[in-house]
Amino acid sequence: MSKKIGFIGLGTMGFPMAVNLKKAGFEVIGYDAWKGVYEKAEAAGFTMVDTVKEVAELADEAVISMVRDYAQNVDVIFGDNGILTAQNTAGKTVIVMSTLSPDAMNELGAKVEAESGLKLISAAVSGGASGAQAGTLSIMTSGAEEIVKSFAPYFDAMGSNTFYYGAEAGNSQVAKLVNNMILGVNMNALAEGLKLGKHYGLPEEEILSLLKVSTGDSWVVRNWSDVSEWTADTALAVLLKDLIATYNEGIKHNISMPFNALSSTQLFNSMGKEKPKA
Repeated sequence: MSKKIGFIGLGTMGFPMAVNLKKAGFEVIGYDAWKGVYEKAEAAGFTMVDTVKEVAELADEAVISMVRDYAQNVDVIFGDNGILTAQNTAGKTVIVMSTLSPDAMNELGAKVEAESGLKLISAAVSGGASGAQAGTLSIMTSGAEEIVKSFAPYFDAMGSNTFYYGAEAGNSQVAKLVNNMILGVNMNALAEGLKLGKHYGLPEEEILSLLKVSTGDSWVVRNWSDVSEWTADTALAVLLKDLIATYNEGIKHNISMPFNALSSTQLFNSMGKEKPKA
């Protein structure tokens, strides 16, 4: 029999991640607060249930949480009909794949393990919706190493690279902030370079072709056709949130990161996009 994996949060990222788990042979026990996704999920072969409690009861060993933020993760685990209201959760693991601050993730992990028989590991992801659909996400994990390693088949189904960053649950979130900080700096740099080239009438495609085979190469250069289409109310807004979170971590721990600070203030201007209203 295939293992049953719980999956909570079937949004833009979560749905294709769950699809890839299903393709890999796992039975997906799904839940989402938006019932509009249920017909599509059932068509994809998921077993959809009405409460988080049922997800926890039906899952064999782990429940993935891919909800939006700390408050929603707390509700998923500790709320009415949440994971902890299930009868047989002892020894099971919550795999938090949401993006939280490092301190929030550490706090959540400590709260779970202090108040229940559950374990918690963190598995932040990078690669966006396209990576989720293709099953090529980079997955940054942290938590008890033996638990993380035991769930390698799940991670392999959803991503092409999995990394381990130590026992502290928040460490994977630090790794994601590092990645996204460098992404933001690269995006600003490329957008400004293209702006200079445009002023002199240089063909953009020829500049990009140059960069791809020269010292200016980067993931942003190679994926500029997609990155340049990122909108202010979706991907750019998410990136800005992470750049601000990185800035706050620097202030908290007295780590100077001036390029990150500049990238966060210049992001929308460099990309030629209108900043979304607060």
